[in-house]
Amino acid sequence: MEIGFAAPVSGSWATVDNLVRVATRAEELGYRSLWTMQRLLSPPDGSWGAAYRSVLDPVATLAFLAAHTSRVRLGVAVINMPFYAPALLAKQLATVDLLCAGRLDVGLGIGWADEEYTAVGVDKAARGKRAEEYLPLLRRCWTDDVVEHHGAFYEVPASRMEPKPAQPGGPPVLLGAAAEPALRRAGRLADGWVSSSRADLATIGQSVRVVRAAAEEAGRDPDSLRMVCRGAVRVRDNAARRPLTGTFEQVRADFGALAEQGVTELFVDLNFDPEIGSPDADPVAAMERAEAALEAFAPGRR
Repeated sequence: MEIGFAAPVSGSWATVDNLVRVATRAEELGYRSLWTMQRLLSPPDGSWGAAYRSVLDPVATLAFLAAHTSRVRLGVAVINMPFYAPALLAKQLATVDLLCAGRLDVGLGIGWADEEYTAVGVDKAARGKRAEEYLPLLRRCWTDDVVEHHGAFYEVPASRMEPKPAQPGGPPVLLGAAAEPALRRAGRLADGWVSSSRADLATIGQSVRVVRAAAEEAGRDPDSLRMVCRGAVRVRDNAARRPLTGTFEQVRADFGALAEQGVTELFVDLNFDPEIGSPDADPVAAMERAEAALEAFAPGRR
């Protein structure tokens, strides 16, 4: 199982200096990937949790990380497709892929927050059908010499989109999904699946099996798909045990249990730890904790 690390994108530790420090050190330690996330808004009462109160834009952050790394892959988990016109997102991501010399991984989702849908002026209804139309169109923008599309939700007049991404065919696309129809969509249409911060990691294998079964039914090789786990890690002594919460040793042991359930990649995400990824956390202490985790969970370390 490959191991990645989430960049500091949420809360008080999400600073320019910390982004550079985490990115460069993760690359030095051999992490496979660095990840960002998207949160457009948050409610005034903070009811979505501390991790969502102050979040950097993922595409801008990926471009910044591209300038400070040379080997580690760069990912987002996830960008909500309905918030962007397909042509616009295709252009932005193709540009980032060129800036990072073909190291981009794209996680896409359909969103869940009514407030965000309202703010971007998109109807939340039929979001699954939107995704079915969106994904092939996005890839055509990356591959076709001339793109023309007239669909139920999106229109693109006959046009050229250049430059193309660095990766032939475009960056790998992973779908964020929890409900069975969305999991099956990942198996049919995407290069893999990425779990959410709310996923039950004790039973994540059930979702992996749904994705793989849908791929096989669609005539695809399920072994070719990537099964990526967002590891919302909380390092604690004497904590009530649940997957990825506990001491360094306990959390590392959980990595193996996730691999046994079919997870092929995991990235350690500290943005969902309120002692690190909160606007109220002490930024110096948060970064100290994050650096200790960065060292402790480095690939190959036992």
